[in-house]
Amino acid sequence: MVRFVQANVLRALTAVLVAWAAVSSAAVREASIALGPESPRIEIDLARGTPREQLAKQTLEQVLASHDLGRYTFTRKVVIEQGAINHAFPILTLNPYFASSPDELLSTYLHEQLHWHLRNRAAQQQAAIIELRRLYPRVPVGLPASAENEYSTYGHLVDCYLEILADRELLGAERTAIVIHGKPWYTWIYTTVLTDEKQIAGVVDRHQLRVP
Repeated sequence: MVRFVQANVLRALTAVLVAWAAVSSAAVREASIALGPESPRIEIDLARGTPREQLAKQTLEQVLASHDLGRYTFTRKVVIEQGAINHAFPILTLNPYFASSPDELLSTYLHEQLHWHLRNRAAQQQAAIIELRRLYPRVPVGLPASAENEYSTYGHLVDCYLEILADRELLGAERTAIVIHGKPWYTWIYTTVLTDEKQIAGVVDRHQLRVP
């Protein structure tokens, strides 16, 4: 009788373990599907650790966690520096101007990431700039309308166009329009891109500068 009970108990325990293993395996599979591909890890450093820099870091971390930015990640190191001008090289550096505005911070972050994308296609970008010079023989120079020199202004016509495309993909058309129209800098560049979007798109496509 004891042996019979022990056998029954053993069989019951085995059945429970098998069932638990099956449930656990299914849960793991479901979790993998729900999580999808992991977003690239971005190292975010603060220049001085001011409250504004800390807030910008927190907002950027939330933005990075909310969107799949793998397609738009070309450098994985970011510095947030109060008082700095946003720039891509040598290290992607963001001013915490948009620390309280997730959409605007995302757009600015994408803008600087896209400079790395274009640097990786330097010959194509240079050819596009030559074509843009013919289309726009006179361009403003200097903030807030444009970049620091003519060459950079032409290059920003491409970068800002790609930024708008990325914003639309991630934020939708309405939120992107609000973000772009609220930009305090590169006002001529963004206006030109939106006004002549088909023309700028043609240049970008001819020189294969879209993000794959």
